[in-house]
Order: sequence, then C-alpha cells, then structure tokens
Amino acid sequence: MKENFDQCLAAVLHHEGGFVNHPKDPGGMTNLGVTKRVWEEWVGHEVDEKAMRALTPEVVGPMYRKKYWDKVCGDDLPTGVDMAVFDLAVNSGPGRAAKMLQWVLGVPEDGMIGPKTLEKVSSIDASKLVEDYNAQRLSFLQALPTWATFGKGWGRRVAEVSKDAEKMMA
Repeated sequence: MKENFDQCLAAVLHHEGGFVNHPKDPGGMTNLGVTKRVWEEWVGHEVDEKAMRALTPEVVGPMYRKKYWDKVCGDDLPTGVDMAVFDLAVNSGPGRAAKMLQWVLGVPEDGMIGPKTLEKVSSIDASKLVEDYNAQRLSFLQALPTWATFGKGWGRRVAEVSKDAEKMMA
C-alpha cells in the first residue's frame, strides 16, 4: 500500500544493517543493504569505500523505492504482502521476488507483477499468502550454497519479516 513504503523501508534497513564487506558475501562491499555495484549503477559513477560508508537511509531511500518497491508494485500489494515481497526483492532481486509471488499464487511466472498477478493477490487471504510466500522463501534460501555461512541470519530475517507483516495486517 502507498502509505507503507516508509515503514517497510525501515524494517528492511533494520535487517540489512550497516557497512559490511564479508569475504564470503557475493555482494561484496555493502552498506544499508546496498552493494557497491548497485550504488555505482544508481549514481552513474564509481564509488570508494568512504562513499559507501557515508550512505544514510535518506540517501538510499529513493533508490530503494525505484529499484525495488516500484518494481514489485509495492503500492498495489495488500498491507503485509508488500512487506514480504519488498524484503525479498531487496534481498534476492525484484525479479525473483515477483516470480516467487507468482509461483505461490499459481499464476504464470514472468517476473513482472501486473494486472493478473494483482488480481490473484487480491483474491487470497493476505495472512495466508505471507505465510506461504515466506515458507517458499526460506526453502529457496536453504538450498543456496551460502546457507551454511549466512543461514542463521537469513532464517531469523524471514521469521522477523513474517512477524512484521502480521503486525502491519493487524
């Protein structure tokens, strides 16, 4: 829903945390969940570690809205569902987030949330949809080769996203 972006962004940034440059993280240098590559693409030039460390929620917010929230039609998703889909879009890409939603809904998986996907979303109980969506997300994450390194945090994140979505729906 339109009024949910700020609340969803705050939750995502809480999960993403601050600056990290973990050698086993394929994303490499990251701050507030924004990889160096994604930030360079957004600003149109190379950035160094100092620039990455200087990112703030206010600076990255517009990028999150355009590249992730808008890509998964966050304004058009029911409250709670928007949180779950947006968080996965940030974590695994908007295409994967859309395809996973479509798979859970049983509609063609083209990676683009459009009228048919939104129609199906509106016909299903949002709480059940979030539950099924996050169960599928957890299954996907557990199959990744980096689960042994990052799985504990990912599992906690999926559980917290579920709780955040439920609170939003209440």
